[in-house]
Amino acid sequence: MNDRPSWQKYFMEMAKLASKRSTCLRRHVGAILVRDNQILSSGYNGSPKNIRHCAEAGCLRQQNNVPSGEKHELCRGVHAEQNAIIQAGINGSSTKGSILYCTHQPCSICAKLIINAEITTVYIADSYPDALGEELLAEAGVELILYNPEDESLQRLI
Repeated sequence: MNDRPSWQKYFMEMAKLASKRSTCLRRHVGAILVRDNQILSSGYNGSPKNIRHCAEAGCLRQQNNVPSGEKHELCRGVHAEQNAIIQAGINGSSTKGSILYCTHQPCSICAKLIINAEITTVYIADSYPDALGEELLAEAGVELILYNPEDESLQRLI
């Protein structure tokens, strides 16, 4: 009997683990950037380096009653996908042709970064209400796949 997890389960579990480092008060998101089944980088959502965490400074989105999926610029935090792409760059790893595993569906800002980073596929565990993000990924030909860790089913969203 083989109890080894599939690659999708393996990397999504790592993304979930990364999300536990999140400093966001509203949503904990983790991301793992992979090429040829090798991890390039990881990221989670939280305040930039040397900036107070939201637990100390307060959440701008909560203070301004910003609904989920809107006005992403009104946030102190850097998204998990952004941090994974940034870390790959800092460490000198090309993202071209890589796969992103993320606990949540990318927003439109992250979608634009994913497209320009030449990431080909994004696996997500949870959806997120951002139609523009989906539209951009679809137009650029980036696959968006919903992964269900319970039964390991895959559903191509775009």
